[in-house]
Amino acid sequence: MQVLSYVLYFIIAIAILLFMVLVHELGHYIAGRILKFKITEFSIGFGKALFQRKNKRGELISLRIFPLGGYCAFKGEEDDLEKPASDSFNAQKPWKRIIVFLAGITMNFLTAVLFSLILLCTVGYDVPQIRSNSVFYNDITYSQPELQEGDVITHIDGQKIDFAFGETFQTLIANKQAEALEYIEINYGGIENAPDGLLSGYSFEATVNRDGETQNVELFFQIVRTYKDDGATLASENCLLCFTYSPYVYSFGEALGRCWLLAIGFAWVVLEALWLLITFQLPISAVGGPISTITMIASATQTNWLNLLILIPAISANLAIFNLLPFPALDGAHVVFTTIEWIRGKPIKRSIENVIHFVGLCILFGFVIIVDILHFLL
Repeated sequence: MQVLSYVLYFIIAIAILLFMVLVHELGHYIAGRILKFKITEFSIGFGKALFQRKNKRGELISLRIFPLGGYCAFKGEEDDLEKPASDSFNAQKPWKRIIVFLAGITMNFLTAVLFSLILLCTVGYDVPQIRSNSVFYNDITYSQPELQEGDVITHIDGQKIDFAFGETFQTLIANKQAEALEYIEINYGGIENAPDGLLSGYSFEATVNRDGETQNVELFFQIVRTYKDDGATLASENCLLCFTYSPYVYSFGEALGRCWLLAIGFAWVVLEALWLLITFQLPISAVGGPISTITMIASATQTNWLNLLILIPAISANLAIFNLLPFPALDGAHVVFTTIEWIRGKPIKRSIENVIHFVGLCILFGFVIIVDILHFLL
């Protein structure tokens, strides 16, 4: 039964990846239609066709066996003729072709914005909101006297809480907890010697939004001990921040302003990862291809359906950045070649450009296969 359940989530993950591809190719298709380009085929996936149908404009709509991508084929796009037919892709003005190339990237980013909006309005994301300023342990209530229920924490000791352009709340609190434990070691010789309750000698500042106003409050750690059933034998002891919180859920108006920055944040995280990869600060095994992506989506969805609200904008931003790269066969490289043609007044020899893109496509396929293998082996 568990295997069947995972298969179902795996199918859902494939459907989500296909949706991402559809959005990207739909961008090319819509831009091509608006600019009066001749479209020969709109395909999701590669390889043998599972389904094909021609519409009234003569465009072939295809669903192919390997959901590793897709394409929107334009008439004469890969021709190497010096004088292409007037209705072929390469005969169109460079600025029009650049718009078509960028349209898929734009659609992916807009999808990231849309699902970021949905995420912020439904479950929130990186900014915590206080649900209770106290917790109950072993018949003792521990509290944060300066916090109030409903406070939204925006900064810790002046550091902004933002998963892309600042630090996550969990990271900042973990850093402060490490500092508190160091303080305990210096002053008490270890947590086992520290007194119960408020760690009054160590505190830090949090900036909160309370009823529309910004305030600074002082937060303290608590020495919390738990005991076994006999009430006397120590089970554990911790240095904790004793309050409960959940992600802040934005109003529609707030989310409308925040979703753009959140989508940019997802894209920025991708760019940071790419930089770490090319500077050898991130192992190649940390990168995943389509199979790794599908597996990750399936596992995350099986854990909690709400994870999809985070994965969809993150993957959409990932696809936008990936396709913007000036690597042969990707949209970014097509933009570069077309821009060179626009500046020179004539294209680089089409046969040479086509070979470059073909080699780039082979390298990309080889790369995603290798990273998928490494991802599962290492």
